[in-house]
Amino acid sequence: MGSQIWMCLWLCLFRFLSFIHSVNSEGEGAGGGSIEGLVRINGMESIGKIDDDFVCATLDWWPPEKCDYGTCSWGSASLLNLDLSNNILSNAIKAFSPLKLRLGGTLQDKVIYDTEDNKQPCPVPFVKNTSAMFGFNKGCLPMKRWDELNSFFLRTGAKIIFGLNALPGRTLQRNGSATGAWNFTNSEAFIRYTVKNNYSIAGWELGNELCGHGVGTTVAPSQYVADTASLHNIVQNIYKGVEPKPLILSPGGFFDEPWFKEFTDKTTTSLDVVTHHIYNLGPGVDQHLIEKILDPAYLDGIANTFSGLRNILKSSGTSARAWVGEAGGAYNSGHPLVTNAFVFSFWYLDQLGMSASYDTKTYCRQTLIGGNYGLLNTTTFVPNPDYYSALLWHRLMGKNVLSTRFAGPKTIRAYTHCAKQSNGIVVLLINLHNTTTVQATVSINSSWTLRHRHKSHKAYRSHMRKKHHDGLRTKRVIGETEREEYHLTPKDGNIQSQTMLLNGNALNLDSSGNIPNIEP
Repeated sequence: MGSQIWMCLWLCLFRFLSFIHSVNSEGEGAGGGSIEGLVRINGMESIGKIDDDFVCATLDWWPPEKCDYGTCSWGSASLLNLDLSNNILSNAIKAFSPLKLRLGGTLQDKVIYDTEDNKQPCPVPFVKNTSAMFGFNKGCLPMKRWDELNSFFLRTGAKIIFGLNALPGRTLQRNGSATGAWNFTNSEAFIRYTVKNNYSIAGWELGNELCGHGVGTTVAPSQYVADTASLHNIVQNIYKGVEPKPLILSPGGFFDEPWFKEFTDKTTTSLDVVTHHIYNLGPGVDQHLIEKILDPAYLDGIANTFSGLRNILKSSGTSARAWVGEAGGAYNSGHPLVTNAFVFSFWYLDQLGMSASYDTKTYCRQTLIGGNYGLLNTTTFVPNPDYYSALLWHRLMGKNVLSTRFAGPKTIRAYTHCAKQSNGIVVLLINLHNTTTVQATVSINSSWTLRHRHKSHKAYRSHMRKKHHDGLRTKRVIGETEREEYHLTPKDGNIQSQTMLLNGNALNLDSSGNIPNIEP
């Protein structure tokens, strides 16, 4: 496979930040040719805006008995059994200040909320049943557990999106569809309980993967429109006098253009966020996942989904915005030593950059913990490499997205934002090519250029020069410039390593479980 390099540059006013991700899959030395190219940035206007808390992660309902391809990877990572006293878990969330958490997943449409007026049997936990939809019987959320979860969210400063059960009241048909209106009695009682106890919920989402062709079953868009309006009315009523009110999110499934268009066109007054899911790498059992991750043509394929939804939102007259509500890359819990290893940051950061460039406001990673694609190790809670990629993005990438083009090999991915903490810009360059030498020139508004040459993991110099441009002024002479750099590499040059190095030093928790400092 040769060696791979991920190079990211942060360019701030007079100061430059470089986020270098150097990878050698076989532990080879430097060498192997070079790549040259020009990054053209239009800094005059933004092509999209992301939320300040763009980075989001999910917590799911899967019990320990959830197994895929002979591997049971969920352990005690469910909303019902997660150890909320774990110090590493708390610190991992606090480091984002705040981290947006979406609570939901496949089994959310089989959850009963055990409120005082609930008359249904409320079994805890989910019981495996291969003949039942999704492979499990219904489960129950006791209000005591909901109290514990909210105490944890308050302590860690998490911002919560809750996915509601959208299947009550419907009849499952032989053709795979679910017909009839949503019976919202139990959900309404649950929302009332939540408000009565002053629990902070940023958004209520209706259903999980019931749109389009659906997973398990599907609901027609016209019915989903009516059900979303019902949720909107419930929230307006229960939160009367409260501002801001929680967001209404829906449908939380895979993008199907005709379904999404009809749904969006008819929810212009009841919907705040259109959510969709992404598992574009295929099943976790696929033995070619790494090849797909490092193939720019394959990565480009998902752009049609982002552009398709953006176009629907623009033409519908709605004020709703787009979120990726769940994205794990490879479905059925991911793949060990791929979706929880260093190599997955190529896919993950490219997803963040691409989705933002199509005006996606929030991107929720499946999962914070659980399965083989968690940001945290399911058993030890120790951060996987993508956790640090997410944290760096969150701290450095600002809201405004700038148009960026790379003139050179297609293996270079380029994304630019205004900087989050300074009056500058941040350029993310992802190099998928199997070489250890990169030469990149960055041009901003055709006026400034920064030339960057990568020879090793530690020695970098940049030179910026000003071309004649009457509209751009500076207060200092620009020659050789200073910048901060973050060099991320895998341990022992192995892209399937679960240990990430920052400037040659392993990112490890201290003895108290604190997240290490992320410094250049």
